[in-house]
Amino acid sequence: MDLKILLITMAIAFLITVLLSPILIPFLRRLKFGQSIREEGPKSHLKKKGTPTMGGLMIILSVIITSLIMAYKYNDGTIGYELWLLLFVLAGYGLLGFLDDFIKVVLKRNLGLTSKQKLAGQLIIAIVFYYILQSKDFPTYIQLPGTNIQWELGWFYAVLVIVMLVGASNAVNLTDGLDGLLAGTASIAFGAFGIIAWYGFPQAEITIFSLAVVGALLGFLVFNAHPAKVFMGDTGSLGLGGAIGALAILMKLEILLVVIGGVFVLETLSVIIQVISFKTTGKRVFKMSPLHHHYELLGWSEWRVVTTFWAVGLIFAALGVYIEVLLS
Repeated sequence: MDLKILLITMAIAFLITVLLSPILIPFLRRLKFGQSIREEGPKSHLKKKGTPTMGGLMIILSVIITSLIMAYKYNDGTIGYELWLLLFVLAGYGLLGFLDDFIKVVLKRNLGLTSKQKLAGQLIIAIVFYYILQSKDFPTYIQLPGTNIQWELGWFYAVLVIVMLVGASNAVNLTDGLDGLLAGTASIAFGAFGIIAWYGFPQAEITIFSLAVVGALLGFLVFNAHPAKVFMGDTGSLGLGGAIGALAILMKLEILLVVIGGVFVLETLSVIIQVISFKTTGKRVFKMSPLHHHYELLGWSEWRVVTTFWAVGLIFAALGVYIEVLLS
């Protein structure tokens, strides 16, 4: 695939997001779709109250429009099932996040959907995703990154797919807590998958989708960097999380997702460790979880935390690309 096509893909997604933002942000503000702030969170976050949320809508719209236009043009009018699946997961989990955001900001229920409601929605989308994969005779093995070692999972692959989609959507959602944190780390992770797809994966549409997400996130970052003028909300974070899980599955990089998405894994582990420690010993390992709040409460500035996490994300992404591209 020509590098020019990839750059055009990123540019279109970037421009759509940047052009949508000045329209959508005032609209969200007029509708009073402002972010509610956790009372138990860092006190410095109280000033963010009322900042428009649900900005993930512009990311999702940008990715859908850009991916369809570029894939249609590149493939002479045909679009493969892989791209439709990626867009289905992005939009499906995005819709679930939108409902969660809507309940929080409009119905004034700070926790949004109940955990059971959210999990049910995540499971339904994941099951539909797997059913479509199965209908396409999708291979059910996993491969050790950088090697030719494979393990056939058979029926257990269905469990893995469901766990990956639900787990990835929740892990990415947990990372969305500071201005620009998720937009930056997610753009790095999707960029890594895009590079791997460009170098060695035969499906061009997956490359287009990955870089469309990167372009959309960079455009969103223009308005989401500190001090943020808009937040993506669960609309964006759940959609992106589901999409990156689906991307890893379709590229047969299920194990490598743990490396490329290392920041998301660390954020999730910090929550798990904190809960287990508090319930078993009554003590907290971290000042607050997820992990980014721990460093805030240590006295780090928000910008320092964000840029440090971007750097860590970049290291994980580079390691993932090295393993898959250079060792294979």
